[in-house]
Amino acid sequence: MNMAGCGRYKGLMAMMVTVALLTWIVSPAEAVRIKDIANIKGVRTNQLVGYGLVVGLDGTGDGKKATFTIQSMVSMLEKMGVTVNTDDIKVKNVAAVMVTAELPPFARAGARIDALVSSIGDAQNLQGGTLLLTPLKAANGQIYAVAQGPVNTGGFAASGNAASVQKNFPTVGRLIDGATVERDINADFNSRSSLTLSLQQPDFTTVTRVTDAINALFLDPIALASDAGTIQVQVPAAYSGNLVELVAMIEKLDVMPDNSARVVINERTGTVVMGENVRIATIAIAHGNLSILVKENYGVSQPAPFSQGETVVVPDSDLSVQEGENQLVVMPAGTSIGEVVNALNALGVSPRDLIAIFQAIKAAGALQAKLEVI
Repeated sequence: MNMAGCGRYKGLMAMMVTVALLTWIVSPAEAVRIKDIANIKGVRTNQLVGYGLVVGLDGTGDGKKATFTIQSMVSMLEKMGVTVNTDDIKVKNVAAVMVTAELPPFARAGARIDALVSSIGDAQNLQGGTLLLTPLKAANGQIYAVAQGPVNTGGFAASGNAASVQKNFPTVGRLIDGATVERDINADFNSRSSLTLSLQQPDFTTVTRVTDAINALFLDPIALASDAGTIQVQVPAAYSGNLVELVAMIEKLDVMPDNSARVVINERTGTVVMGENVRIATIAIAHGNLSILVKENYGVSQPAPFSQGETVVVPDSDLSVQEGENQLVVMPAGTSIGEVVNALNALGVSPRDLIAIFQAIKAAGALQAKLEVI
């Protein structure tokens, strides 16, 4: 083996040892792949939209009030060499729709993608309809795909004179592989000299761990964190023109993300979500429900015959009061999330009560976490 081959062999062995050490240090139960917490700048989907017509409906299409549907039918027929009068067109079997789709990154001409069809008129049901050829445009106004085919609603609707039944939303349907990509997106990925990783949840600790993991893998400081959510990676000379392999190696690295402690509550739905890092100071909690029940009964007092009295309504109120007998529960400083849940469950509180309790803990300055109300 020559000296160059020996040096390359030693470099590969050192890299394998580094990867093994990283895998051993970070527990698989706590670590996640960089692929799951970060995105590569420029590698994203593109939104497409188009306007089209769904035909073949069983009398559940747009009515006369949807004038744009009639105009679209006239325009389409004229392009096909058929001259018609607007007043002669009935659109009960036709529905105007908006067609949307997502163009995946690196999609090439000829690829098939799904499309979503949504009624914009007063059509009642798109079941059994067929979407006519519809160009799909991006934000720059250029056509990147065309959609055509049968519409799958995944639901139904039926009605009579006095009753109706409906499952899901039959005015929205999907074309499975119903759109064909017609234009490539120019993205010379392999010619890049650097990569930009963006964390889905920006955090200074997480971005530092990701940077250290990448530099340890390649035994070279090729990664540099620009801020809490961005990492700049310089492409090593050995991977110039072969960024696919480089990205695959980076995505497989395991890191343990770090998040700030927070409690998220949604009072509209009664949902409470607490992170594992939530801690509270030493406090005592007592939470008892006060229930007051007032029941009104009305009786009639009727006078004796020929007594010249009046018939009056006599109210009778039944009032009862119930108050919870929950005792104080003391939570010491540094109580973990599991201990908080167990203590609150011992109080027998509901999710609605949890919201009030956490707001009170926050007001008392004992909640060592961020309280978010959504």
